[in-house]
Amino acid sequence: MKANVIYLGQRSVTIELDNSLPYYSDELYDVYVNSEKYAEKVQLNVFSIYNLEPATKYNVEYRFKEETLCVEFETKSEYVTLDVTKFGAKGDGVTDDTLFIQACINACPKNGRVYIPRGTYSVCPLFLKSNITIELEEGAHLLGNTDRTKYPVLPGMTLLTDESDDYNLGSWEGNPLDCFASIITGIEVENVNIIGKGIIDGNAQNGDWWEDVRTKRIAWRGRGVFLVRCNNISFQGVTVTNTPSWNLHPYFSSNIRFIDLRLISPKTSPNTDGCDPESCKNVDIIGVHFSVGDDCIAIKSGKIYMGRKFKQPSENFNIRNCSMNFGHGAVVLGSEMAGGIKNINVSQCIFNETDRGLRIKTRRGRGKDAIIDGITFSNIKMVKVLTPLVINMFYYCDPDGKTEYVWSKNKLPVDDRTPYLGEFTFKDIDCSDVNIAAGAFYGLPERPIKKITIDNVKFRYDKNPQQGIPAMMTGLAPMVNRGLIFNNVEEVVINNVSLDNNLSNEIEAENVGSLTRK
Repeated sequence: MKANVIYLGQRSVTIELDNSLPYYSDELYDVYVNSEKYAEKVQLNVFSIYNLEPATKYNVEYRFKEETLCVEFETKSEYVTLDVTKFGAKGDGVTDDTLFIQACINACPKNGRVYIPRGTYSVCPLFLKSNITIELEEGAHLLGNTDRTKYPVLPGMTLLTDESDDYNLGSWEGNPLDCFASIITGIEVENVNIIGKGIIDGNAQNGDWWEDVRTKRIAWRGRGVFLVRCNNISFQGVTVTNTPSWNLHPYFSSNIRFIDLRLISPKTSPNTDGCDPESCKNVDIIGVHFSVGDDCIAIKSGKIYMGRKFKQPSENFNIRNCSMNFGHGAVVLGSEMAGGIKNINVSQCIFNETDRGLRIKTRRGRGKDAIIDGITFSNIKMVKVLTPLVINMFYYCDPDGKTEYVWSKNKLPVDDRTPYLGEFTFKDIDCSDVNIAAGAFYGLPERPIKKITIDNVKFRYDKNPQQGIPAMMTGLAPMVNRGLIFNNVEEVVINNVSLDNNLSNEIEAENVGSLTRK
């Protein structure tokens, strides 16, 4: 086994164990930094070390019972540190510290660090600047103001001066709409690191953000973090919690890294997805703990208009060593995916008590650029996930979702409105306490799912299962204790798959071109 550096900054590092185990190592270890004990009895595959000095060489040892792993590195250089308290921030939880912290950010030079020490800082949205690091010390708490009238509005569309096009800033559920700025907002910035063990807290439960959520009031709700057309942005270590809507929303951005974070919102909080990258390229989500009120990860690329106009897919994602808890879905693709999604790898994750595990959702109307292809899920452990695997091309949410065009099971003409689902691989997955069905895969009769491969997967059923629908589609009756259901799929390959419920019909296949079981 090896240990690899996956994030290296000026004052912190994240190291990942190179094994095939989901989230946890199979053995405890102690961490030593330059021969001094830093932490003991650690079991995480992804672990971060803080309070390092810039431009300094370090030797880190992971001491297991029978072996020691050594990692050597030199931290990056740093030009200067600016402390927000020197700019007037009080951190007393009462004073509005927004302007003081924003002034510190604006004044920070290239390769400098904005330092936020222990304290509670009441803030409205803060805007990022390129080429800096922001560190939230352990005990530093950015607490969102509860008065929405104090939050800037990001316009959905603004006409360019020459009237040739529109300039987009705001976004809401895949459409270019006015939205409030987020506690951390980045607009066309690059080379930014936000690190530390502090907390970014939207404080939504103490305001009106979670009330009457389907009504626009001034503008649509902001997120915890919103990144618009940004490049080379890394978040390491911080906690994002109690956000008005999604926790993390990178939008038309590239080279984005979320490393060793904690994303926490109540199970009942509305639309508090963990991380929703939209039309983004090269995204790493590694070592992140999710416990949220909606989907843990939902990968998107625009509902219809933005996807068709820019044709910018979300692509090249690595999601690894994450723990996902209590969300509607653990890893979700769609349904706002009109620009397409491709080359997504999800591995070494634990899904705990999510409604669905690996979930793909789309429908007629998303369009010809709405292509999902090259999707691989491996080394996953699911516990009490009601339906582990779901692909649904009849997704019915939103006002147009229950029209006959969407729900019809008849073979309709293939045209510019028809989405496409390509190849999906699910391998080395262990699922316990299944309730509704092991898997449900519903393609369109006019455009079936191309290929589904399920390899080395175990499904074990709950002794007291609850009834429900595996996929959100019109006309699907509630079910319980079902196996693998395939409808409108060109090719299905099943290898070394077990279901322990003594089902008389483990595989239900309708309109399947070829099915191979080994």
